[in-house]
Amino acid sequence: MAFEFLLPNTHLRPRLACELAPAGVVAARLNDTPQTATSFAALFAGALIPGLKTPNILDKAAVVAALKRALDAVDARDKRLTLVVPDAAARVLLLDFDTLPSKLAEALPVVRFRLRKLVPFEVDDAAISYQIMTQNADEARVLVTAMPRAVISEYEEAVRLAGYEPGVVIPSTLAALAALSEAEPALFVNLNGSSVTTAITRGDELLLHRSLELPDDETLHDEELRHAVSVSIAYFEDTLSSIPNAVFYAGPGGAPELSRVLELEQFRIRDLTSAAVAGTGNVPKGLMSGVSGALAS
Repeated sequence: MAFEFLLPNTHLRPRLACELAPAGVVAARLNDTPQTATSFAALFAGALIPGLKTPNILDKAAVVAALKRALDAVDARDKRLTLVVPDAAARVLLLDFDTLPSKLAEALPVVRFRLRKLVPFEVDDAAISYQIMTQNADEARVLVTAMPRAVISEYEEAVRLAGYEPGVVIPSTLAALAALSEAEPALFVNLNGSSVTTAITRGDELLLHRSLELPDDETLHDEELRHAVSVSIAYFEDTLSSIPNAVFYAGPGGAPELSRVLELEQFRIRDLTSAAVAGTGNVPKGLMSGVSGALAS
């Protein structure tokens, strides 16, 4: 699967990617051999708290140092990279339009106008990308990603201070979905810091993208996570008249941890990215999906 506006010009895309998350920085570089060079640099709690307002990066020195450690460890000769950011730092929406101009310069103002009542930030100078999921004579369903300019600039600045150059910037779940090779409809759960995103795909079409913040209290956190997944399973059943063959997961602890929390014995929980993909690095289980998708061909 490849969402084209997020992963443009495959042959020109950087062979280097990193994901910035509250837990730390994951870096990965494609080698000429089948093995990918990977690395992880942890962040202390509170150094990075993603959201739609600045600052997201509360300890710039710590975040820049973690970026440099992780990226230097994969021996990146080319300093240009794909940057994966937390879902909570952006808004991803599926919108229906009666029609959308074919030219980017004409379509973007239409998309921006629609977003004005849908996102809690100024859209005129926000970073906005879109991709048409489906289109017929009467309607176009469009995947839109919007990120406040000040927020995206904050992440890009940290990367530059670490000595690297950000190219494409991708929210975590949309990056990870590019690593999902399922042709059949699939349900994906991405736990990233204190937020969870659930997504449903059918081939190369995104049917659902739903993000929400989870409480800090561990008991309430697990209850809200179970509820979020249950709502998405119900949507899957209503929309596709079937149940998922498996629930794919990216997040701390990997599939065993999500299985423990969900207690859904009727569903098989699978890691979106296998542990083997972690390659040469020290990446904790469950945290490779974003960079794997960002580097997917």
